[in-house]
Amino acid sequence: MKLPCITMLATLLLTRPATAQLQIAPPATIPSVAPEKQKPKPHALTKKKEAAPAPKPSPSPSASPKPSPSPKPAATVIPAPPTDNSNADLVFGAYQRGQYKTAFDLATARAQAGDPKAMTMLGELYSNAMGIRRDYAKAAEWYKRAADAGDREAMFALAMLRISGRGGSLDKSEAVKLMASAAKLGEPKAAYNLALLYLDGQTLPQDVRRSAELLRQAADAGLPEAQYALATFYKEGTGVPKDPERAVRLLQAASLADNVDAEVEYAIAMFNGTGTPKNQPAAVALLRKASRQGSAIAQNRLAWVLINGVGAPVDKVEGFKWHLVAKTSGKGDPELDKQLSDLPAEDRAKAEAAAKKWLGAK
Repeated sequence: MKLPCITMLATLLLTRPATAQLQIAPPATIPSVAPEKQKPKPHALTKKKEAAPAPKPSPSPSASPKPSPSPKPAATVIPAPPTDNSNADLVFGAYQRGQYKTAFDLATARAQAGDPKAMTMLGELYSNAMGIRRDYAKAAEWYKRAADAGDREAMFALAMLRISGRGGSLDKSEAVKLMASAAKLGEPKAAYNLALLYLDGQTLPQDVRRSAELLRQAADAGLPEAQYALATFYKEGTGVPKDPERAVRLLQAASLADNVDAEVEYAIAMFNGTGTPKNQPAAVALLRKASRQGSAIAQNRLAWVLINGVGAPVDKVEGFKWHLVAKTSGKGDPELDKQLSDLPAEDRAKAEAAAKKWLGAK
């Protein structure tokens, strides 16, 4: 059975048809599931083979942002603020402002009074060493109490601890049950991660239809990672009827939420007119955005576009700058290397200086 091409960092093939017009082709890789998301690369999901990178379970269950953003926090749970409890709102408010010790003290009092959201908050603080020393065992304790009280975010957070073996023994069976319960209660990240487990076929029997259902649930809730993954299902007809137009709509939604991988594929779709009207200037603008966000694939595609002047004016210095930047991330391109060697020495020096300046400013 053909699996969908869900990819975080992958090789894109660029072909030049007989018309000499550039065509950008999307990545093609097979996903795999890992137990938990790693610390940032930045944008590093740890070094993988370029031919087979994949999304990993996302450990952050809520939609609320952290006050001090970290690109990809490990085992992070950010509880949604309750709307009907002013005391609990104070807890979350302190958390959002980065006043973790205050949040800890307030959450402790609320948790002792039986507030599940406050229990989840304590799990978050212990799990991520915020205002208190990191203690996965205590985090698991509080998450369990909150999960037993029906808090879906705590269920998901505890599942991520169980599947990684933190704060207790590794227990994939319990993790799956907790994820399923959280997903049933509407936790999108639980649905997304459960979908990955069904897709991977190791922890759970492979079931692409069930995976697609769960991805749809998470995508409908607005989770960009799920929108991006589900787009690949519709693009290839895996677990769902093949539907390029729906795939593009999902890529658009995910790219609007700043999912870099979706930005790249949506740009490619617009550049080629696949599932959407061709719009090369808009595609180039999106490639520029993804390039500035550190996507080596986007940088390589943008280099080709600028060097060949398709969808944008020819700018070889800028184009080769992005080629050199992409090369430092492992996205080399022998053909562009050859063209760079043929560039006049003055322009080559400008491109190298521009690449060095951009890399130094990161």
